Amino acid sequence: MQMTDRHREYWRRNLRITGILLAIWFFVTFVVGFFARDLNFNFFGWPFSFWVGAQGALVVYVAIIWYYAHYMNKLDQEYGVAEEE
Repeated sequence: MQMTDRHREYWRRNLRITGILLAIWFFVTFVVGFFARDLNFNFFGWPFSFWVGAQGALVVYVAIIWYYAHYMNKLDQEYGVAEEE
C-alpha cells in the first residue's frame, strides 16, 4: 500500500505526540525522582520524596495515558481512521 501525504502527516503527528509524552514520562520518572531526595521534610508522616515517587508520578502517568487516548481518538476522527462504535 502506498503511503499518501495524508498518511505521512497522520504518522508524523502520532510520533510527535508520542515523543513529547515519552519526554514527560522520562522527566517525571528520572529527573524529578532524582531531585526529590533533596526534599527533606515529612508529609503525612512520610518523607516528601516518597510521596513524589509513589503518588505524584502515578498521577502523572494516568494523566499521560488519558491525554494520549483522548488525542489519538480526536486525531483518528480527523483523518477518518476512527473505530466505529
